[in-house]
Amino acid sequence: MLRVLTWNLWWRFGDWRARQDAVVAVLREARPDVVCLQEVWVGEEESQVDVLGDLLGMTGVVQLSPSPGRWHRRLGDDRFGIANAVLSRWPIGARTSLVLPAAASEPAERTVLHAVVDAPAGPVPVFTTQLESAPAASATRQEQVRAIVPFVAHHSRYAHPPVVTGDLNAEADSDEVRLLGGHKTAPVVPGLVLVDAWRWADPHDPGWTWDPRNPHVAATCEPGARIDHVLVGAPGAGGTGAVRHVALVGDRPVAGVWPSDHAGVLAVLGP
Repeated sequence: MLRVLTWNLWWRFGDWRARQDAVVAVLREARPDVVCLQEVWVGEEESQVDVLGDLLGMTGVVQLSPSPGRWHRRLGDDRFGIANAVLSRWPIGARTSLVLPAAASEPAERTVLHAVVDAPAGPVPVFTTQLESAPAASATRQEQVRAIVPFVAHHSRYAHPPVVTGDLNAEADSDEVRLLGGHKTAPVVPGLVLVDAWRWADPHDPGWTWDPRNPHVAATCEPGARIDHVLVGAPGAGGTGAVRHVALVGDRPVAGVWPSDHAGVLAVLGP
């Protein structure tokens, strides 16, 4: 079994030190083999990935945003970069990334990070990203998906199907997530289908990763939504990569502290 977790860690907003302790507690309880992260902080001397990796006994790779000005302005601090990252219990054999398109006149600030995890049963191609967040930016997110899917196809020549994760800032029935899946609409790359792991959850569980019970979300006055996703390609021989279980993590406070504004998603993949 392969335990893959995706989670947006909300950079250095709020009481990030207390939140980081809560993040570590959640990850220790969840016991993921691979952790795909968005909005991690990277400084000149230390990065969140290094801190988490040391505490959890994992190795990691990061991809900085090429244009972090939006986050710097929100925090009033430009000393730290913001990045996507992958942590793994096993070695990471290769990594690469792609800068995603942005809306006209906007800086290209989003990326997709690819890492090949050298798992005991064989290499696992893992991808993580964060799409444009503006509610009205579906068209931009669709263009970003059109860049991501060929990138995934090019780097997915393994027995294990691709695992695509991230804060997509879009719900499962949106045009951009349907386009990424490629089975409810014409696929970007013919033959490449990615299935939402949450389809194996309790059908009565909305799976909100953006939940107004969380005070960080309640402060935005936005409705609850499932915007963080794990998608997996068609299972390989013997059920390799088949979804066996899926659940939320970080969806409640730890000793009174909410770890992030997002909940994470943990998917357990077979055989």
